[in-house]
Amino acid sequence: MTKFVRRLQRIGSSILVSLPKEWVDANKLDKSSQVEIETGHDSISISANKETRPTKELVISYPLPKEENIVADITGGYLLGYDIIEITSDSIIPGEDREKIRNSMRRLVGMEIIEEDASHINMQFLLDSTTLNPQKILKRMSSIAIGMYDDATNGLIADDKSNLQTLSKRDAEVNRQYFLLVRLIRSTLVDKRLANAFNLENIDVLDYRVAANLLENTGDSIVELSDFIYNSSLSKEQYKKIHDIVKDFNQLAEKSIDAFTKPDRLLAIEAISLHKKFEEQLSKLRTSLGNKKEIPIDFLDMVFMFERIAQSWADVADLVQPIYNE
Repeated sequence: MTKFVRRLQRIGSSILVSLPKEWVDANKLDKSSQVEIETGHDSISISANKETRPTKELVISYPLPKEENIVADITGGYLLGYDIIEITSDSIIPGEDREKIRNSMRRLVGMEIIEEDASHINMQFLLDSTTLNPQKILKRMSSIAIGMYDDATNGLIADDKSNLQTLSKRDAEVNRQYFLLVRLIRSTLVDKRLANAFNLENIDVLDYRVAANLLENTGDSIVELSDFIYNSSLSKEQYKKIHDIVKDFNQLAEKSIDAFTKPDRLLAIEAISLHKKFEEQLSKLRTSLGNKKEIPIDFLDMVFMFERIAQSWADVADLVQPIYNE
């Protein structure tokens, strides 16, 4: 980003400042052109008042260098906010790589193949970013993860634990929403109008990135937990002891997300308080079992997994900014 220093001028009752010629020329502005002005406490931002931003296009030449990966390149382009990703080749693109490309599309919300022939594949992001809502996407991530958590905890006392092996498929949807949110977040950093539409400051954008990452990792942790429960050899009594404590978790998770998306510091404090109680209950569970040497390692590992999952939602609540008296 280039910085300029300008001296203010007064003409009549107006204070004027000149715009850098390079910026004016680059945005094809003229005498009667309108610009968009956004003011802050001690700053001002001027944007070219264009109805739509230019389409971002990425061309990937095939075949790639050996160290590169076609799926990673497509995913990277998606996350960087490219609207069109075009893969071109002087020869036929092999069927194996075509299948990889199609599979990668399933992970990227809104990205579709719109043109394809033997040596060319054209993909386009078909959603209007201004119609998306970061709060709703984050809440959807949390909702899916909470459902996964419920099924994992029910697996502790269920005779049929086969459902635990299906949670990875639902985690794939958490990942899809995560990629979409990251794309949206990155786009707001370079598109002021998008940030204004979402009513997000730069610090909010960064917090959403952190919150999204926490929930994405939580989905992975729940899948790990479900696999652990499925393969564990703990007794029914031990399973029930854990279940009785971890079953009433939803309120903590829901309050954490609501506090973050509103945002509501008082609600965040409630969520943090619930998390503290949750931790205390798990700690009492460990100490109630007596000699640590007699406690199965699977039992301790499982308790730790539940602690780690709960911590993720509590960390989301911690992102809500404190209220300061000015």
